[in-house]
Amino acid sequence: MTGFRTRFAPSPTGYLHLGHVASACHAREMAGAQGKFLIRIEDIDMQRCLPRFGQALLDDLQWLGLASSEAILRQSDHLPFYRATLDRLRREGLVYACTCSRAQVQASAQGFAPDGSPVYGGPCREAVHRPNGPYVWRLNMEKALTRLGVTPSWQELDGRRIVGQAAAFGDVVLGRRDNGVSYHLCVTCDDARQGITLVTRGADLFEATSVHRVLQELLGFPEPLYAHHGLICDETGRKLSKRDGAESLRALREKGLTAPELIARARQVLTGEEIIPAGRCAGR
Repeated sequence: MTGFRTRFAPSPTGYLHLGHVASACHAREMAGAQGKFLIRIEDIDMQRCLPRFGQALLDDLQWLGLASSEAILRQSDHLPFYRATLDRLRREGLVYACTCSRAQVQASAQGFAPDGSPVYGGPCREAVHRPNGPYVWRLNMEKALTRLGVTPSWQELDGRRIVGQAAAFGDVVLGRRDNGVSYHLCVTCDDARQGITLVTRGADLFEATSVHRVLQELLGFPEPLYAHHGLICDETGRKLSKRDGAESLRALREKGLTAPELIARARQVLTGEEIIPAGRCAGR
């Protein structure tokens, strides 16, 4: 397996932990000797992404010996590009403005998506005029799938062809209130313009690939291969998470662990693991 263009795309919302090390090592190893390993900083969340965390994660990656083959891309530097892409979908009638609050979304939810998020019930879907107050942009998933004529599938590196469940996600948000863009939109745009040929990431994002494949097809982007790896969990069986206070890479360094030791520990989860659905965790 050589010649792949892969990426590691952390968000600077906290310090890196062992799960990040596993994901970064997986991406670099999958790139192969002839490929390219890229680092991308996904910092569009203006409330949670802080400069000190951004610098810290770059310092940690340097300490681990994980260097980007090309210039590091920061999403916050490219907001006009993402907004222009969203405008294209808006002109094609595939997105609509939604003023619903989080409570209203919960109240109108039509069940839950495969990743556990509420499926939007659609109160704003047929609105004729753009609202004056705060709003988000939602993809009209039914219209998008009708336009494509088929639910896009994707190819895993292990040879499996996965049939997506895009319809089960409903009308996902493509443009947030604070900055006008969202994760689903930005990650799809960046994988295409960076020429990523193999998307490697944790199994918790396995189901979201359904949404990304829809956007790739709508926007005429190439289809990459995917390789979803197992997750590292804590003693309670939960995926390591910054929000849940997972022990940081910095704390492990202060305990005396070396970079080779941490990389070796992280690699354990990448061998012999099965792909797992979102919402579960498998690790050692």
